[in-house]
Amino acid sequence: MKTSSALFLAICTLFILSSCSPRLTPFTEKLYNENGWTERDLEKIQFYLSDDIVLYRDVREGSSRIEDGKIRQVDGRKVEEIVIEKGTPGVLVYNPQNDRFGVSFENGSDERYLMFGPNPKSGNRYVLLAKEWKRNRGKLTYEGRTYYTNSESAYASLLVNLRKIKKTKVKRRTAEGRKL
Repeated sequence: MKTSSALFLAICTLFILSSCSPRLTPFTEKLYNENGWTERDLEKIQFYLSDDIVLYRDVREGSSRIEDGKIRQVDGRKVEEIVIEKGTPGVLVYNPQNDRFGVSFENGSDERYLMFGPNPKSGNRYVLLAKEWKRNRGKLTYEGRTYYTNSESAYASLLVNLRKIKKTKVKRRTAEGRKL
């Protein structure tokens, strides 16, 4: 009898805790267009990363100082590696085009951002963009330097807490002009 009531209490507790956690939804082109968000609105949205992204670049002796990245030996080469884990929160810092977002997942510099945009092959989710994809590796710019990422990062996408966004109300009006 006691074990069944303890089990019931544990299940209720799990249910309550899970209902409080954010429910993340993929950020898609449809979601963006339906809501008509401006750049200012987008700057107020908390984005999250759907999958891990690993950036790496070769490091030459004395070529730069490493601050936040990790240095590893790969096939006898020194490689700087930056890992942005699944679920990491990010904010919009750069919006060069209507359907391109520069999202930063690190403090310290607005130059630490990755570009995301809609991909028709992925249901128009906003996925990681690179300058080019060749042989299962993407080439991109991060903090003004050229980095590479593997093909698994190609489908890392932006997620949002839709419930929290819907609670945020934006009061907007358009001035019609003033005549004499």
